[in-house]
Amino acid sequence: MYQPLYYVFIVGFSAFITFLAMPSIIHVAGKRHLYDDLGHFRKQHDHGIPRLGGVAIFLSFTITCLLFCATGKLLPLNYLLTACIILFGMGLKDDLSGVGSGTKFLAQFVACGILVIPGDIRLTSMYGIFGIYDLAYFPSVLLSVITIMMLINAFNLVDGIDGLAATTGVVANLLFAALFLYTRHYELAALSLAIVGALFGFLKFNITPARIFMGDTGSMLIGLISAVMAVKFIEVNKAIEAANMPQVNAAPALGVAILIGPIFDTLRVFFLRIIKGLSPFTADRNHLHHRMLRLGFNHLQTTVILTFVNLTAIVVVLTFSEFGNSALLLAMAGVMLAFNWIITFCIRSKERAHIALRNLFV
Repeated sequence: MYQPLYYVFIVGFSAFITFLAMPSIIHVAGKRHLYDDLGHFRKQHDHGIPRLGGVAIFLSFTITCLLFCATGKLLPLNYLLTACIILFGMGLKDDLSGVGSGTKFLAQFVACGILVIPGDIRLTSMYGIFGIYDLAYFPSVLLSVITIMMLINAFNLVDGIDGLAATTGVVANLLFAALFLYTRHYELAALSLAIVGALFGFLKFNITPARIFMGDTGSMLIGLISAVMAVKFIEVNKAIEAANMPQVNAAPALGVAILIGPIFDTLRVFFLRIIKGLSPFTADRNHLHHRMLRLGFNHLQTTVILTFVNLTAIVVVLTFSEFGNSALLLAMAGVMLAFNWIITFCIRSKERAHIALRNLFV
C-alpha cells in the first residue's frame, strides 16, 4: 500500500509532463502546418487547430507508468504498453495523413489480442446477465476483444467537441482509481491515475477555446486504458468474492455506468445508421454532442451536461446496487433513452418554433 501523497504525486507528475510537452507540440504543428481538416463537414471550428495532443498524453502516460506503476500478473504492464504503442503508431499516422478503416481496425484487433491472450486481461463471466455466468476460454477471449475494441472506438467517436473525450476519460479513470483503492488493488489505482494526470495537463489546452485536439492518437489511448480498467475492475471483484476484502456490488453494471456516455452514444449511432441501410462507420453529425450543439449549447456547456448525465447513471447504480446487474443495465438504458428523447423533443420544438406534445413522437 502506498501513502495518499504517492497517488497525488502520480497525478501531478503525469500532468506536468503533458503540460510541459504541449506548447512545443503546438509550436511544431504550427510551423509544419499540421492542422485539423477544416473542410470536413463534422468539424466544429473555423480555423486550423493542431490535432497532435495525443502525442503528449501518450508520452506522459508511458513515462509515468514506467517510473511509478508496479508490474506483475495482475497488471502485465509490458503487454499493456505494447498495445498502447501499436495504437499510438496507428493513431499518429491517421492524424498526420489518414488511415483506411480496415487498417485501423486490424491494428486495434492486434492490440486487443495482445492484451487479452498473452496479457490475460479478459472477462471470464457474464455475471448472470442474460442468465449466463462463467464463460469458456474462447467465448471469453471473443467477448473481451470485442468489448475493448468497442470502447476504443467509442472514445474516438465522442472526441467531437472541446474537452468532452478528455473530461469523460478523467471522470471514468478517477472513479476506477477510487474503486481500486477501496478494493485494495493499489497498482491498478496508480495506473488509472497516470492517465488522469496526463488528461488534466491536456485539458488546459483543450477546453474552449481549444488550442489543440488529442486526435486519434489520444482518443484511442484513452479508450484502451479505460476499457482495460473496466475489465480489471469487474474481474478483481469476482476474484475477491471469497476473500476477506472490500467488494463492490454489481461491479459489471457499475463498470458500464462509468463508461455509459461513450457506450450509449456509439450503440445509438450504429443502430440508427444500420436501420437506414448505411455502414455503422459512416461519419455523420448525429452524435449526442452534435445534437446538444444544435440546441444552442456551446462546447463547455455540452461537456458539463453530458458529464452530469454520466454521473447520474453512476449514482443510480450505486443507489440500487442490490437489484442486480440485469435490472441495473435496463435502468441505465432507460435513463439514457429518456435523456435522448428529451433532446429529440427540444430539437423538434426549436426547429418548429412550437412546443407541442406531438414533438415527443414525430
